[in-house]
Amino acid sequence: MVVDPPGTLSPSRRNALDPAPSTTYIRQDETMKISSTKFHSRPRRSPRRWGLTLLVLATFSASTALAAKPIQVLTTIGMLGDVAAEVAGECAAVEAMMGPGVDPHLYRASAGDVTKLARADLILYAGLGLEGRLSDVLANFSRRKPTVAVAELAVPATELRYVGTSTIDPHVWMDVALWRGTAAVIRDALLTHPDIDPECAAGITARTSAYVEQLAVLDAWVREAVASIPERQRVLVTAHDAFQYFGSAYGLEVVGIQGISTDAEAAVADIRRVAEVVAQREVPAIFVESTINQRTVDAVIDAVRRRGASVTLGGQLYSDAMGADRTPDGTYIGMLVRNVTNVVAALGGAVPALPRGLSEWEGRWQ
Repeated sequence: MVVDPPGTLSPSRRNALDPAPSTTYIRQDETMKISSTKFHSRPRRSPRRWGLTLLVLATFSASTALAAKPIQVLTTIGMLGDVAAEVAGECAAVEAMMGPGVDPHLYRASAGDVTKLARADLILYAGLGLEGRLSDVLANFSRRKPTVAVAELAVPATELRYVGTSTIDPHVWMDVALWRGTAAVIRDALLTHPDIDPECAAGITARTSAYVEQLAVLDAWVREAVASIPERQRVLVTAHDAFQYFGSAYGLEVVGIQGISTDAEAAVADIRRVAEVVAQREVPAIFVESTINQRTVDAVIDAVRRRGASVTLGGQLYSDAMGADRTPDGTYIGMLVRNVTNVVAALGGAVPALPRGLSEWEGRWQ
């Protein structure tokens, strides 16, 4: 499989709505199934016949075990790891390089990461400039094994947002309708991999369709929840500008203290600018992200109060990384549910119950 080098856009983009811990992701409802063999009393056979029988059985067992061995999939960010685990099921062992609280904008590959990349059968990364400091490493491995820029293939160029004229905002997972296109890209990467078990095809296809449907339900739930916020208060203030796709998709004005990358610290002018917006618009709460130091948000809160206005810390949001492994927040769906719950409650809306279409996901954590 040949892919574009990291940071470039593929001309063969897929439609985002195509249906048809390090962190290790294993679906809780799926386990490897190993068939048992029962031995029955049979008439005695000659040693030669026994030897032939054992040879045939050994050959069959070895070939069966080899065919059933899951391929090793390594992703950069956890959001991709979760989608890959949902789609692959028992047909792949999925691991993410970057765990909870890790900032992909600043991440550099360690010696251990290079070893994992070398051992992986399939490498999945977002692209769009997100993993900027991994570009050279990913480009090198793309010449040696299947390496796929999933978000670049999943999101149509017309749906991308830019900062200025040339810098792409890579935070496409904040729009559920765009992000669900990644499931089909990962499905195709698995089905075309030379080492995938052919018997996995039907299961991978079925799981992809089921997961895409779940994300369609999630997208509708997010819209309903955000619509309950009083219109004047639909202003989302965050530590860094990772929520523009979220705001555009669901009707929120987004104000970030820092830009789309966390490479540079927020300046005093940034803090003053955001504090003025919060005070004038009477924004009731602002938010810090799990991968960002809280001090810039605290500085804005202090600046707002010096202007005679009041604002609270609305809670923590997940932007560039999910929550802890083996928790609801450690999944893509759970990440969005937590973010929406915190934002809607803090800005004066009413959080609706999760719909029936998410009951299978919800049931894993009860």
